[in-house]
Amino acid sequence: MAREVTDSDGITWSCIQAFAGLGKDAEKTEAARVDGSRNRFHVVCTPSGGAKSVRVELPGDWEKGLSDEALLRAIHEELARQP
Repeated sequence: MAREVTDSDGITWSCIQAFAGLGKDAEKTEAARVDGSRNRFHVVCTPSGGAKSVRVELPGDWEKGLSDEALLRAIHEELARQP
């Protein structure tokens, strides 16, 4: 399930766990897990307006347990790391 958040620039980010479209079996879930981490997963966030998507590492409960502010902070921190 995708989660959407809108930042202060009016950009709506649609975020979904990596490999989520491939099914719910354990192998697909494991593919999204961050190496060496028990409860962190790769999440792909795609902005409205055609800008570049980013991949962030978030806790397993990111869909419901992570605030919008924390999700946007992770997105913008990743954007700042990119050339």
